Amino acid sequence: MSAPVTHVVHPFGPLFCPESRILILGSFPSVKSREASFFYGHPLNRFWPMLAAVFSEAVPHTVEEKTALALRHRLALWDVIAECDIVGSSDASVRNAVPTDIARITAHAPIRRVLTNGALSTKLYRQYLEAVTGIEPIRMPSTSPANAACSFDKLVEIWRAALTS
Repeated sequence: MSAPVTHVVHPFGPLFCPESRILILGSFPSVKSREASFFYGHPLNRFWPMLAAVFSEAVPHTVEEKTALALRHRLALWDVIAECDIVGSSDASVRNAVPTDIARITAHAPIRRVLTNGALSTKLYRQYLEAVTGIEPIRMPSTSPANAACSFDKLVEIWRAALTS
């Protein structure tokens, strides 16, 4: 029996500070992230270990440690989708996506670069939000555990180039 399609509203707001320069956009929070009310909450998602490796820091474990790591490096985090119909955590199942109000970040932080974490976030950012921000996205390889095609070392290398250049 397959999981049902449910209509889900994004359960938490963006993470940013007035010094945020780079905006990292996912597509929509996974079930685990929705349960944790924070970004990249699935224990197998490589986002936090990757970010720690990029900046040569310890891997954060708590929401407070993760928040501090992102903000220390002037990063903003959010998702492209504010609400949608979805089966579990499957990006492939997303239907009826409503984009987030990106101005909640861009009106308060001088964002100069947008990194999209995976294919769906890139597609929907281009469709709904690029005209609002005027910033062309840089499509990054997904940190999802489903992206087995990209090794952790390669992930770190590609993200490091985009985050530190």
